[in-house]
Amino acid sequence: MVAARLGALALVVAALPACSFFGKEDIIPDDPADKLYNEGLYLLNTKRDYRQAAKRFEEVDRQHPYSEWARKALIMSAYAHYEGTQYDESVIAAKRYVTLHPGSPDAAYAQYLIGASYFDQIPDISRDQQRTEKALQALDEVVRKYPNTEYAAGAKRKIEVARDQLAGKEMDTARYYQRKRDYIAAINRFKVVITQYQTTRHVEEALMRLTESYMTLGIVNEARTAAAVLGHNFPDSPWYKDAYTLVRGGGLEPYEDQGSWISKAFKKVGLG
Repeated sequence: MVAARLGALALVVAALPACSFFGKEDIIPDDPADKLYNEGLYLLNTKRDYRQAAKRFEEVDRQHPYSEWARKALIMSAYAHYEGTQYDESVIAAKRYVTLHPGSPDAAYAQYLIGASYFDQIPDISRDQQRTEKALQALDEVVRKYPNTEYAAGAKRKIEVARDQLAGKEMDTARYYQRKRDYIAAINRFKVVITQYQTTRHVEEALMRLTESYMTLGIVNEARTAAAVLGHNFPDSPWYKDAYTLVRGGGLEPYEDQGSWISKAFKKVGLG
């Protein structure tokens, strides 16, 4: 019976077309690279179908690897993914481009796309800022490696926003500690803003909050210095008015101690 079944199977196999059995007729010949690339451009620019466009560009790379068309298609797939808000896919494609073609004229744009993809995902300051930090790192790479390109200017603008966001996160955390009356923890967070994000809009409030915290702890020398530095660098700031009133309320005057870490931090950056 086993022999009969094997014989029957052999007859069935023999009856099948040999080319179908080996799958030769199922092999789809490669499309020309320029045809796939132009289809991707059509879907991208005319149809605004970014996902399908990205797939066409990826087909160029798959069917025609190591070709000039593949190089062009790779950066276009990163762009298509970015326009389609598929940021993770855009980062992957752009990083691959930078790795494979570091000397290409489009490498700067690929690096910029990495930073822009992270930048567009920056969350509210109450949430984890990991993507903000990644955006800052990637955009810093654009400025450092490609300073004379048009993308460096755009990267710098985004860097300022990202830095302001990170400073805002530090301020949010510091204010939380201050409300909890954990003044040492609050001071440490305000210190980060003063030393690392001094050019952001949060530095004025950070100096006033330092004045508050130091006055509460009775560390009047640092409180007076924080108020004096605030007044010297931002004389028209409403935060200075609050700090001045607070120090005067304690029977003191703002006075900058040149040995204070606050004074040294501002002199290091050139604002003091």
